[in-house]
Amino acid sequence: MTAPLVVVGDVMLDIDLIADSARLSPEAPVPVLHDPVEHRRPGGAALAAVLAARAMAGRRPVVLVAPVATDDAGRQLRRMLAGRLELVAVPWAGSTPVKTRLRVAEHPVARLDRGGAPGAIGPLPERALAVLSSAAAVLVADYGRGVSADPAFRAALAALSCPLVWDPHPRGAAPVPGSTLVTPNLAELAGFVTMDAGASLAAIRRGAQQLARQWQAGSVCVTLGSRGAMFCLADNAPHLIAPTQVSAGDTCGAGDCFAAAAAAGLADGVLPSEAVALGVAAAGRFVASGAAAGYRLEPSDAELSDAELSDAESALAGLDALLDRVRRQRGVVVATGGCFDLLHAGHIATLQAARAVGDCLVVCLNSDDSVRRLKGAQRPLQPAADRARVLAALECVDAVVVFEEDTPATVLRRIRPDIWAKGGDYSGVPLPEAAVLAEWGGEAVTVPYLQGRSTSALVELARHAELAAGGPA
Repeated sequence: MTAPLVVVGDVMLDIDLIADSARLSPEAPVPVLHDPVEHRRPGGAALAAVLAARAMAGRRPVVLVAPVATDDAGRQLRRMLAGRLELVAVPWAGSTPVKTRLRVAEHPVARLDRGGAPGAIGPLPERALAVLSSAAAVLVADYGRGVSADPAFRAALAALSCPLVWDPHPRGAAPVPGSTLVTPNLAELAGFVTMDAGASLAAIRRGAQQLARQWQAGSVCVTLGSRGAMFCLADNAPHLIAPTQVSAGDTCGAGDCFAAAAAAGLADGVLPSEAVALGVAAAGRFVASGAAAGYRLEPSDAELSDAELSDAESALAGLDALLDRVRRQRGVVVATGGCFDLLHAGHIATLQAARAVGDCLVVCLNSDDSVRRLKGAQRPLQPAADRARVLAALECVDAVVVFEEDTPATVLRRIRPDIWAKGGDYSGVPLPEAAVLAEWGGEAVTVPYLQGRSTSALVELARHAELAAGGPA
């Protein structure tokens, strides 16, 4: 598998209300906005991740690891990101920041902020640790909402062996020591270090070098807006990168675009000095095209529809109600898991046996991406929605929950079943989920199964049958 570019940070939802205005209100000296058109897009680290995916242009996957709230704005973000990149959502008790900008053409008039309540960040899913450990490069898009200060995130970032780009925020924590490239803008730099007045090139160079020593960073690139950027590596002479001259005035999101393109360059193996040049060029094009206000999400085939999102939410609500009902009756919750790509008699035997040892059975179903990682690019044969529907129709199955990771550890910690049941073909070998079940006193067991049945064998049988009939290989 191609090593991914991973973006870590605080996400938010951005809304632009763009309108015409030809007069001032008689009630106050403010413009009257006529028939505003609304555009919604991912913001913060989510925008950086989408821009990183655009910069990578399919050369390698992009994964966003971020705390995501379960509120309406959080659900909108999940829907927008689906199909554009992989989102590893970390449980978060806060509320999604929503920034609504009122604009007359490209000119901002006012901004309304909602949400953004702080909250505890949950444990990092195994999938997050896996993608970080295998990353080609990592970008931290810090928006000062807690990710950069979270101990679990910091430990994972400190253990990286790949290039790390850190886009800092005045309210965020300092980068972990050893970051490859730190990318403050000039105002941020002045807040992080003591600088000479006037912001001369010499003052900026001294400030950047001081920041590199202070944060033990490999290099610092200070973005200077219309003046381009200054790249400083140790005490070497600074490297100035001239910007692309554009007439547009709105630069919202340009810093995210710069950092995303620089991280993409590092993931592809270029030097930091070359990566920042790529970043400056990308940011110039971004501003020339209208910056964040001019950025529109292209339709995605995999974007979740309202109905699909509603189905997923309904499934979770139904699962919670089931677990609550069984536990109030002091019943036994049983869970099992797998891909269930082509349901066969062996599956049915194991599911029936698992249901028989408790009072309800929850099936943890690998998502499509999870199946691809485990079984290869040709699988699954059926999408998760279809596999879940078939399972849910079985009398022995009470609920189905789809999980994104390679293992069900995260979803098991959510369900906390009393029993984790696997088919008897696992007899005599340690079950990797046993340690997870032991966290709350659960037990991992094996149950009877039918020998010799497997989806892979069925697929191979079908392939040979097709070959024998003269069909394609």
